[in-house]
Amino acid sequence: MPDDAFEPGPPHPATVPPALPPAPATARLRVVVADDNPVVRAGLGVLLSGRADIQVVAEAADGREAHEKTLHHRPDVVLLDVRMPGVDGISALPHLVGIAPVLMLTYSRESEIVHEALRLGAGGYLVHGEFTADQLVQAVRDTRNGRANFTATAADALLAHMRHGTAPQHAALPLPDGLGAALTTAPAQTPVHELSRQREHSESLSQLQPLVGQSSVSGGSVSSPNRKQYGLSSREVEVMELIASGMSNQQIAATCFISEKTVKNHINRIFTKLHSTSRSEAIARWLGTAPRDPGRHP
Repeated sequence: MPDDAFEPGPPHPATVPPALPPAPATARLRVVVADDNPVVRAGLGVLLSGRADIQVVAEAADGREAHEKTLHHRPDVVLLDVRMPGVDGISALPHLVGIAPVLMLTYSRESEIVHEALRLGAGGYLVHGEFTADQLVQAVRDTRNGRANFTATAADALLAHMRHGTAPQHAALPLPDGLGAALTTAPAQTPVHELSRQREHSESLSQLQPLVGQSSVSGGSVSSPNRKQYGLSSREVEVMELIASGMSNQQIAATCFISEKTVKNHINRIFTKLHSTSRSEAIARWLGTAPRDPGRHP
């Protein structure tokens, strides 16, 4: 090798680029889910917490518990049902919106409820059965960022309200009987106008609680049925509870995040195990109100 040949030496320390610090982890969007139906809460928990950027930090079964959990966890978004025992969603809503954005997620589709929820500060209104799982996830993200989302029923109610003119801001719209009872710390609420019981009955699908332990027609209490005798799987029990609450196949599919075909398959197996040929007969057997037939087992 010639004497003047270049031999590279070790690199000067200044020429070695410094290692970059690790990128900070993105904070997950924190959600409180308020719904009286444990099946709905569980389904939402699995769906939302399965996304990398979302975390369900707490669940609540009524409006008072939703308020307590929201105060404690200070979430980015609250998902709120309308009809819940004790303190309902409409009553809790004005107390929640001062803490976190609220997205209504409910079966209640009456236009007066949609109007009142928006008047009280809800950041969006979704009706079960009218959105996909991906649309729900995006609506949660949008609510945190101040963008409103409405499913078809809620959008139609809002549009109809705008076409007929806006009511004075101080006037609350009539609500179905039983909604709007204030929390103990609530400001004065506008009196609630009672609707007919027939209409309330027609909207009973929004009640998600299973009809367990009801009184019989004669007035006597119904003893708790032995449901283990039917041998239903845990998923079939969930579906049967939702059938007993009055849900349609489409609503059950949306609640359990499964297809309507899968719901029908579950129902066929349930009917076989309950020795029933119709929804009403299956519900009667499940609730223990069916007349005893000594020729049929169980």
